[in-house]
Amino acid sequence: MLLFIIGLIILFGGGFFYSKYVESQLAPDDRETPAVKKADGVDYVVMSEKKNWLINLLNIAGTGPILGPIQGILFGPIAFLAIPIGCVFAGAVHDYMTGFISMRNGGSQVPKLVGKYVGDGVRKFYNIVIAILLLLTGVVFVYTPGDLIANDVLKVGVDSNAIWIIYAVIFIYYILSTVLPIDKLIGRIYPIFGAFLLISAIGVFIGIFAKGSGNLSFANAGLLAEHPLGQKFIPSFFITVACGILSGFHGSQVTLISRTVKSESEARVTFYSTMIAEGFIAMVWAAGAMVIFSSGQAPLDTAGTLMVGKISKHFMGNIGGLLAVLGVIALPITSGDTAFRSLRLIISEELNIDQKSPSKRAGLSAALFIPAIAILFFAKSNPNGFNLLWRYFGFTNQFVAIFALAVATIYLINNDKNYIITLIPGVFYTFVVFSFIINIKGLGLGMPFSIAYPAAAVIAALYAYFVVKIGRKNKTRIESIILD
Repeated sequence: MLLFIIGLIILFGGGFFYSKYVESQLAPDDRETPAVKKADGVDYVVMSEKKNWLINLLNIAGTGPILGPIQGILFGPIAFLAIPIGCVFAGAVHDYMTGFISMRNGGSQVPKLVGKYVGDGVRKFYNIVIAILLLLTGVVFVYTPGDLIANDVLKVGVDSNAIWIIYAVIFIYYILSTVLPIDKLIGRIYPIFGAFLLISAIGVFIGIFAKGSGNLSFANAGLLAEHPLGQKFIPSFFITVACGILSGFHGSQVTLISRTVKSESEARVTFYSTMIAEGFIAMVWAAGAMVIFSSGQAPLDTAGTLMVGKISKHFMGNIGGLLAVLGVIALPITSGDTAFRSLRLIISEELNIDQKSPSKRAGLSAALFIPAIAILFFAKSNPNGFNLLWRYFGFTNQFVAIFALAVATIYLINNDKNYIITLIPGVFYTFVVFSFIINIKGLGLGMPFSIAYPAAAVIAALYAYFVVKIGRKNKTRIESIILD
């Protein structure tokens, strides 16, 4: 419990002071934002700071800050320190820098930013990776809320025929939210989802102090517990607990909101503090899972979606638990819709497809949902489908983050600011993703850590060298590029 409280102090106190320092490196001013300068009534729409904050939080907070920490707490109470430290110094910085740089570049999506600051060849590779990530994200965020609705709300079971009806309803909502102007559906329905989110997070948080304070550690284990599957804390913890610490998916979401922010002075609250809020959600669900696991109410291999219901009911009772589950269902749905929306915008930017026309938006959206449905069918029909889907999602999620951090580092170098604040997280996560993919069997190369760690360290050093070199060498070229 002491460690949990210290973690919360780091999260909120550190976030408050460090966010101001990061803001000082960006120097927001009174120039016109894309929402004002390029208003089109579809994607570029001025919305209030409160609405932008809530929408951005719901966009970035899918099932990641819930299912990830539930699995991540199996590494032990060290999660109560790793989550807030990573959130303050890596995740929130990533989100704030990406959103702000997008605003300074006409609300451009990350691929265009990568092309401008890192290089066109890297942009082409990044486009492939981010397209895969957004498709996987959209499918994961149909799969998990659909199963939660079937299992915890309708009580029909996740293998019944009704599950496909539930998936279809979610897909219909996603299609509408992808095509309609952002303030017509997303801007109106999100406050309702936000209420469920707050109820679930606050309810579990209060319950931890009221009913679980004595079960926030594993028996006969210290700060770092032995993972039941023998996984290494580095890199597996940081792949498992993405949302809540650092998530590359967020880059595609904050650039959406960069098109609806009225003033640059609102960016710190809109982008940085929403990530701190997601860190809080991750801390709460990690602690809730620790209580359930350590008190013997669930075996350590219990599926994350089943743990959601157990945690909610334990701390909030049947009625409160149902509201908590609804909050958890709202999270992935409010990230899945904007995942597809982001993918539409990225492809339209790449292919120069005008998105003011409803028919063109609808046609492009229809093309995106065909492979998404195929991936969902594979994941559902394969016994190990979801685990495979989640692992690919986790890896690509962190992989794309190092590109956005490279953009931020080069941007800071160009403006003679402290680029170390983004370079260090970029180097660390380069080491994490490559040590993971070199080691893991099936998904990666399956090599031992005696090879994976040194190889990843070399790749991380090369990442730092080339990012700094590009930033210093191409400063004049980058300053001459203007993104629409």
